[in-house]
Amino acid sequence: MTAHTNHCVTELGLHLCVFIPVNLVLTLLSCLKVLYICFLLTIFIRPSKHAATVTHPLPAAFSDLLPHFLLEPDDVYIVKNKPVTLTCRSTPATQIYFKCNSEWVHQDQHLIERDVDPATGLPVMQVKIDISRQQVEKIFGLEDYWCQCVAWSTTGTQKSQKAYVRIAYLRKNFEEEPLGKEVALDQEVLLRCHPPEGVPAAEVEWQRNEGLIDPKTDPNFFITVDHNLIIKQARLADTGNYTCVAKNIVARRKSSSATVIVYVNGGWSTWATWSACSAICGRGWQKRSRSCTNPTPLNGGTSCESQSVQKSACTATCPVDGGWSEWSKWSPCGADCTMWRSRECTQPTPSTSGKDCQGLDLQSLNCTSEQCPQSKYHHLSASGAEDVALYVGIVAVALCLTLLLIVLVLVYRRKKEGLDADVADSSILTTGFQPMGIKPTKPENSHLLTIQPDLTTTTTSYQGTLRSRHEVAGKFSMSNGPLLEPLPNGSHTLHNGKLPSDPNDFMNRLSSQTYFKTLPRDNINTSYGTFNFLGGRLTLPNTGISLLIPPEAIPRGKIYEIYLTIQKKEDMRPSWLNPDHCTLLSPVVSCGPPGVVLTRPVILTMDHCSDACLENWAIRLKKQSYEGTWEDVLQLGEEVFSEPYYCQLEAETCRVFTEQLGRFALVGESLSMAAAKRLKLLLFAPAYCSTLEYNIRIYCMDDTQDLLKEVMQMERQMGGRLIDEPHVLLFKDSYHNLRLSIHDMPQAHWRSKLLTGYQEIPFYHIWSGSQQTLHCTFTLERQSLSTCDLTCTLCVWQVEGEGQSFTLDFNISKDIRPLDSDFLLMDNCTPALAGPSAFQIPYLIRQKICSSLDTPCPNGADWRLLAQRLKLDRHMSFFASKASPTSVILDLWETQHFHSGNLNQLAAVMAEIGKQEAMIFLVSDGEC
Repeated sequence: MTAHTNHCVTELGLHLCVFIPVNLVLTLLSCLKVLYICFLLTIFIRPSKHAATVTHPLPAAFSDLLPHFLLEPDDVYIVKNKPVTLTCRSTPATQIYFKCNSEWVHQDQHLIERDVDPATGLPVMQVKIDISRQQVEKIFGLEDYWCQCVAWSTTGTQKSQKAYVRIAYLRKNFEEEPLGKEVALDQEVLLRCHPPEGVPAAEVEWQRNEGLIDPKTDPNFFITVDHNLIIKQARLADTGNYTCVAKNIVARRKSSSATVIVYVNGGWSTWATWSACSAICGRGWQKRSRSCTNPTPLNGGTSCESQSVQKSACTATCPVDGGWSEWSKWSPCGADCTMWRSRECTQPTPSTSGKDCQGLDLQSLNCTSEQCPQSKYHHLSASGAEDVALYVGIVAVALCLTLLLIVLVLVYRRKKEGLDADVADSSILTTGFQPMGIKPTKPENSHLLTIQPDLTTTTTSYQGTLRSRHEVAGKFSMSNGPLLEPLPNGSHTLHNGKLPSDPNDFMNRLSSQTYFKTLPRDNINTSYGTFNFLGGRLTLPNTGISLLIPPEAIPRGKIYEIYLTIQKKEDMRPSWLNPDHCTLLSPVVSCGPPGVVLTRPVILTMDHCSDACLENWAIRLKKQSYEGTWEDVLQLGEEVFSEPYYCQLEAETCRVFTEQLGRFALVGESLSMAAAKRLKLLLFAPAYCSTLEYNIRIYCMDDTQDLLKEVMQMERQMGGRLIDEPHVLLFKDSYHNLRLSIHDMPQAHWRSKLLTGYQEIPFYHIWSGSQQTLHCTFTLERQSLSTCDLTCTLCVWQVEGEGQSFTLDFNISKDIRPLDSDFLLMDNCTPALAGPSAFQIPYLIRQKICSSLDTPCPNGADWRLLAQRLKLDRHMSFFASKASPTSVILDLWETQHFHSGNLNQLAAVMAEIGKQEAMIFLVSDGEC
């Protein structure tokens, strides 16, 4: 500017008029640019100790450089409630600020560090900000929470890449878990696994018997892109338990184990050589065998089919002993006065190891002819001596032959006996086992053994009474287990049929036993009575819990003391209350004493809090055993009608048919995150308030009448009153907590003393169902005692789920709210009713209906039509399994219509069935 000015002054002519306007324009533009930058800095920058002001101007050589980023923020995840830090570094930069979801972050939240690059001498600025979980959760909608930093220099601005901040989580339930398989050797195996939903997406690894599977070290394994495990060729060593493991930065989840069994089917070995013929002479048997060892069946593989032994007939060549031929004629007398004769061993000739002939083949005899010059005496003496020798020899040969024949007979008999035994064995192998009837010798006392034991029947266990129905009336046995110890008088019956004079005497006797130590001693939570074969009813008022004892359920001649009580949930910590597996859906109810003999099922009625959508639940009825452990006795949808238990599930009530008394509870296991429990939301506040503080209590409990009654009683003792009608909220198995907040209060008169924006009740505290009085308290403060009008909105919602909001508008000093009892289903019935007074249908009329409808009718006008008219046809199979289906239907009708039963309606149903009588009191037992 100075050079231009001097030049223009020296040239006061035309040049001055040309250059001065251009310079003025440039000067004005520069000033405007500086003013614009100052204006921006004034808007977005407030003075503070961290303000990023230009303390050192840039060197002139770098004054026209745009800032560039040495470090840009990256995507991060918030784990649990820990905040995350985003960092940005740029050079040369005079200012750096973060913008999150299109909004500038306040400068007080920036942590600024300055430095100088030793290589270039340029200033380096680094800025950090922290992002909390609450900031991210305030952003609703499909867009993720993002941040980016903006850097300024004297030349211009630059923006970094967007860094997305997400809340990390990992669901618990696998979308698909591996299933066990049994596969043959060398077969390919596919185990599927779809990990739980999570952010970031879960990584999957596989384990076998808790050991990690690495496809790099064992190429027989292959993990697909969609996380499935493939065993290319199943080996025996691959048998084991396989688990799919999903993990991310939040958690690590394991699927249920899938058992893979690699089995080997058996194969025959080659046949062995034939054995020698079993007979020494004539027809016999020979055999050969093979074994199922090529390969041997393993891990449940099929055994070899067909026979392992083959037998074949054979004929052995018999040995031929030699036999003598006839003697030849005597030879002429020789010179020595001797003549000879011979024989040969040719009849027959010995063969096949036959024996040679025994004896002499040449015989000599002195001549007696005249040609022999011997004296007569000498001739006679010689002839006599030769005859004696000949006879002795013949006798000796005969003895030898006799002994030989005896030996041969004995040997032949032994051989034949061995052959017969072998043939008997072969008949078993070739023709199979045949039934054999053996008649034992009849003993003297044969009338005591007319029934022979069946040794072929396998031993089985049987639950229930071992006596027939007509035998149990006389007596019943009582177990000595911990659930059933005898009362002090040694019996569970009252022979006089009267109630004890002192009501506490019954409770004291029950509480003195091992099983009843946890029973309450008050009469509020317990009902009891004395019943005979006419039956009766026990009720716990205002709880929805009752026990119906139908007629003929107690054997004739027996009188039982029966009780009904609620078990406190906090006193029980069984394993099935673990929230990782199951949730309690009903109160824990005890009826007893356990072990009494019942000839028909009684009906236990109690509330439940499930959404009654069975496709989302696996609901089980549990019963405490004599040893104190809890056992599954029934799963809804998989009933076995031969078992002594059955459950009818309605929208809010379940009715348990049981032939055995004891302690029961309804437990549910969610099959998907769509499964939900009904929560009852109750709002209470002090009935009178004389201080500046005012508390509002919100109870979140299972939607059952017994809990509503308990909270009402507790609040009445604390001086609290309902300030709004109860509300119902569906609480899903999504592993998210329940949040409660208060809004829209008049700030001029009221303020909340809560430091945070909301309160939370942990998911597991609600889902387990074991804690009865879960609640949150909001403490409000009014500005003066004259402030009595309160207007606000209470919100209760599950994170990523449904919610409820309540608008409250009332005067805390002028209480015009309805009484608490208006919200209770007041049950003013007698806790114990015995005999006909406990039933709507008279006993004689009931018998007539049963006799009329139990017999099947060709046109269908029997108990089946009664069940359809009463809308109970979904339980048809259960009714059909009973000796009197009509009586069970009437029992169920009694429980459903105890308060609102109308015999005229039942009479109208009977008329619709086709009975000629229009009134139920005229129902006959004639043929249909």
